[in-house]
Amino acid sequence: MSKLDNIFLVGLMGAGKTTVGRQLARQLGKRFVDSDHEIEMRTGVRIPVIFEIEGEAGFRKREEAIIDDLTMQSGIVLGTGGGAVLSSANRAHLTSRGMVIYLRGIPEQLYERTRHDKNRPLLQTDNPLAKLKALFAERDPLYREVADIVVDTGRQSVASLTRQLKDKLDLVMQSRASGFDQGQ
Repeated sequence: MSKLDNIFLVGLMGAGKTTVGRQLARQLGKRFVDSDHEIEMRTGVRIPVIFEIEGEAGFRKREEAIIDDLTMQSGIVLGTGGGAVLSSANRAHLTSRGMVIYLRGIPEQLYERTRHDKNRPLLQTDNPLAKLKALFAERDPLYREVADIVVDTGRQSVASLTRQLKDKLDLVMQSRASGFDQGQ
């Protein structure tokens, strides 16, 4: 399995991993999988319920098992949960089994995208923007550590962002192909 067989999207909640991932998968002829949706499907309960019953630690344990399983598949675009990079095992699986793209959004923009979403347990606080800023400070270095490509999501459309990612992936594939042609 080549590292280019799979594309893994990382980033904070609201960065567009699911929305962009679906479009990117369609354009690349790959299957899209969302790790959070996969956890809900396999457990039969919503993520907030898992957090409520098992706490964040219980959820992260489930997430680690799912990411190990999903990253061993081939031909997928995987949208990971925002905290997936907290696990060193997840970081190792992501970097060794596919091309990792960090969809980087600033906390203020992510807050605008997520402020009405009740399915995000970590944002059910008195000050969700402050929580997003804290999560960004903690996780941005981890996202950068695993990323082959970093793209600022900004205020661009999903179509524009998807096109930008596809262009960057095409460049990576072309440069690797020419490197192999030269016996490297």
